[in-house]
Amino acid sequence: MIHRALAACAFALIVMSVPSQAADIQNIDLGKNATVWFAEDHTVPIIAFNISMPAGSAYDPAGKSGLASFAASMMDEGAGDLSSKAFHEAIENRAIGFSARAERDHLVISITTLKENAPEAMRLLQMALMKPRFEADALARVKTQIIQSLQQDQVEPPRVAGRAFASAFFGNHPYAQSSIGTIKSVSSITAADLRAFARRHWVTNGIKVAVAGDITKPELTKLLADTFRPVPNTAPPALPNIGRLGKPGVHVMPLPVPQPTAVFGLPGIMRDDPDFIPGYVANYILGGGGFSSRLTNEVRVKRGLTYGVSTSLTAYSKASVMMGSVATRANAIRQTVQVVRDTMSTFAKEGPTQQELNDAKTYLTGSFPMAFASNRGTASQLGTFQRQNLDIGYVARRNSLIQAVTIADVQRVAKRLYDPARLTVVIAGTPSDGRPAPQVPRPPVPPSEAPKPPASVPATAKPPATPEKPVPGPVTAPQDTQKP
Repeated sequence: MIHRALAACAFALIVMSVPSQAADIQNIDLGKNATVWFAEDHTVPIIAFNISMPAGSAYDPAGKSGLASFAASMMDEGAGDLSSKAFHEAIENRAIGFSARAERDHLVISITTLKENAPEAMRLLQMALMKPRFEADALARVKTQIIQSLQQDQVEPPRVAGRAFASAFFGNHPYAQSSIGTIKSVSSITAADLRAFARRHWVTNGIKVAVAGDITKPELTKLLADTFRPVPNTAPPALPNIGRLGKPGVHVMPLPVPQPTAVFGLPGIMRDDPDFIPGYVANYILGGGGFSSRLTNEVRVKRGLTYGVSTSLTAYSKASVMMGSVATRANAIRQTVQVVRDTMSTFAKEGPTQQELNDAKTYLTGSFPMAFASNRGTASQLGTFQRQNLDIGYVARRNSLIQAVTIADVQRVAKRLYDPARLTVVIAGTPSDGRPAPQVPRPPVPPSEAPKPPASVPATAKPPATPEKPVPGPVTAPQDTQKP
């Protein structure tokens, strides 16, 4: 009992202390078209960097889908006078965490290092950006790994559904392409393609840098200037605007599997829209809140149709999507989709209860400080906000924005968002004749295999040096525990 009380006190102290530290964020001038945020923390001798560049999968050229992701996977495969092996040894010998992933709009580089090794870590980054080698043996190895992953994807319902959903939902826009590519497109990628992409997109024009840890502002200013000022500052091409989003209806991708996956979605709310925060709260109540969400109650608890159903509200630079997924047995998938539709319709008509709103606010505000529990977490969270083009003061006022959301706000946004007639649904699997819904609650039917997140295209073919957030798939982005 005493231990439990002490643990509770310790947790409370962390929660209370983190917001004030996280709110003390400083700007650093790195020149025009660059954004740098810094949270100074000398608790431990560790520095974390989260660096974003306009080099995401949306910039993949026609016929070369997967190029941005391939290039990100090659970033630590040799640079300058260091071969792939030598580069890895330089990182490992100093215990530097170094990883890169291509999201939809950005290349995101994560570096975590002891303070004493920070200059060397940034020197290696500069080499990787300016003098990548793209050696033949490393290129062939990484390409083989990506293709093997793509081959496996062809038989996994969540991956098939996620890709097909992106294609249907985004139409002719680059967001419709697979982030990791296709077997055909990846097979065609050459070292020349990688070099051309790096020259055009691994630039500081539009760079966003978030840093947290054991370094002073003057020290960091010099370190970043030494690292990035030699890097080209050319402007990357602008992404095209999107026309109509969605392809309403149910689209079936036949697969001989016992448990199909359905990925469903609607046009979302852009991040700079005043309704985004109410929409974020609404999403938590409908399907983003795990066991406390309406969809979980209706689909899992009441009817036992699945082990899990979830939704997310994700905004990219050119579009936003409210997206969800659910997996169930073949003879229940159509019924499950109908329950999802009905639940959305009811929520759009009635809005939330006061208890649902209170619970959502409690969780969304109470869990937020934990994103800042480490230097790495702080840098990652700040980087997320930078990519969403939020201002530096957002961290301090974020929770108050959520607390200000009213029932009327959620009702308004629910009507705006959750129109079942506009719902795009992709089922990967072969539905069979369904059975009527049970009249009494029963335990959920165990899945034939553990379902994967719907919109994840497989993680980067080459695992990162340190555990990183999953690589976002064709639809969702940031798939992490960070809160908007």
